[in-house]
Amino acid sequence: MKKRSATGSSTSKVSATILPYQTPRLRDHYSLGRKLGQGQFGTTYHCIEKATGLEFACKSIPKRKLLCKEDCDDVWREIQIMHHLSECPSVVRIKGTYEDNMFVHLVMELCKGGELFDRIVQKGHYSEKKAAELMKTIVGVVESCHSLGVMHRDLKPENFLFDTPDEDAKLKATDFGLSVFYKPGQYLSDVVGSPYYVAPEVLHKYYGPEIDVWSAGVILYILLCGVPPFWAETDNGIFRTILKGKIDFVSEPWPNISDSAKDLVKKMLERDPKQRISAHEVLCHPWIVDDTVAPDQPLGSAVLSRLKQFSAMNKLKKMALRVIAERLSEEEIGGLKQLFSMLDADNSGTITYEELKQGLKKVGSDLMESEILSLMNAADIDNNGTIDYGEFLAATLHMNKMEREENLIAAFSFFDKDGSGYITTDELQQACKDFGLIDDQIDEIIKEIDIDNDGRIDYGEFATMMRKGNPGVSSRTMRGNLKFNLADALKGKQEHNEEDE
Repeated sequence: MKKRSATGSSTSKVSATILPYQTPRLRDHYSLGRKLGQGQFGTTYHCIEKATGLEFACKSIPKRKLLCKEDCDDVWREIQIMHHLSECPSVVRIKGTYEDNMFVHLVMELCKGGELFDRIVQKGHYSEKKAAELMKTIVGVVESCHSLGVMHRDLKPENFLFDTPDEDAKLKATDFGLSVFYKPGQYLSDVVGSPYYVAPEVLHKYYGPEIDVWSAGVILYILLCGVPPFWAETDNGIFRTILKGKIDFVSEPWPNISDSAKDLVKKMLERDPKQRISAHEVLCHPWIVDDTVAPDQPLGSAVLSRLKQFSAMNKLKKMALRVIAERLSEEEIGGLKQLFSMLDADNSGTITYEELKQGLKKVGSDLMESEILSLMNAADIDNNGTIDYGEFLAATLHMNKMEREENLIAAFSFFDKDGSGYITTDELQQACKDFGLIDDQIDEIIKEIDIDNDGRIDYGEFATMMRKGNPGVSSRTMRGNLKFNLADALKGKQEHNEEDE
């Protein structure tokens, strides 16, 4: 892993330019329109090419959010990988890249048909045969990536969009922000992905391209029964169920699902990556290949209802996380820089186990030696025995911000436009519109969170939803499986060990 230093040394300072070449000005060629969506780093806008009148999507990444050299490298690599995969018909095409003083802009194909689960929920009629068609596309993207030496590392339903609203729309993969180039036989150790979809070997910090097949297998499981195979109240709980590996093929609707479908799910969710089916082998499986094997009768209203809840809950939490991410100020990030310097007693640019132990004592934490060692191992992404500034940021920046009371209140206030103390159906509809999300799942969102059944969401219900990882919530991407515990410990929290919750 590339080193990042809190001291701003020449090896890690963010350069004034991100791209290794000069580009024209975006606004000379495109008119930017409404906001389509917002991610952790960039905002996506609708845009029109001035010369042709054609519509595109433009992802604009503020350079101030690229805190160090590795962040810049990630953006440049995402651009390279999108170009590398441009001949794959099931990957969103990149049209051009632009850079100015403030932003890096990625202009790409516009997909108007919405996310994978939304389309299924809208259609209402849904069968194994349809699931097999969708999996053919999803695993086709995985095979294309692997044949070109690319590991996606963050396959999830939110990263698959339909190109048009039409019945025969094509499914396309997007967001290659965590993707990497790899060589055969090369193993990686940094913990990345999204909690529900992450493979066990990622949590063991020793993995190869087989992780993408696992993630696709999790998507298939959800497509067939409406809930993830591994879930719990917290992210660490999800990770424990993944490591335990017990998969439910007994509950409804599994008794009514074909043996062929179950056989494929089991082979994709094989715990040993060496024994796991490859992307190519998935595409040769009878359930995918033979029209007569995957039944065409509807999977049942219960599956659709679960899928609707799963998709809807993802949306509210996703919107709230974006609101909080937008609030993060330079001062807050600066505070982490000061905290790193405080822990880095010898100013070496890295934190050792001993320094972490002493530093945690200073901030009033009473973790046991074994727990500190666990935190150290979780944050030490490159396994070199020390935590550098980049690893420290990755381990502390995300969820400590989300769970802080003032940020939860700010996110709640964003939705509660009239300050009534409740989020209503109308306010949620407006929020969905602001974020470019389909708002036909509002009732499901409210039903899931509204504990006292009064048809609206109060702050207590909202905070409970934000702090829990129930079956429809966690969609965020992570780097470091125990980083949330590390963030808690650094704040001196006493409820550090989620194992005891």
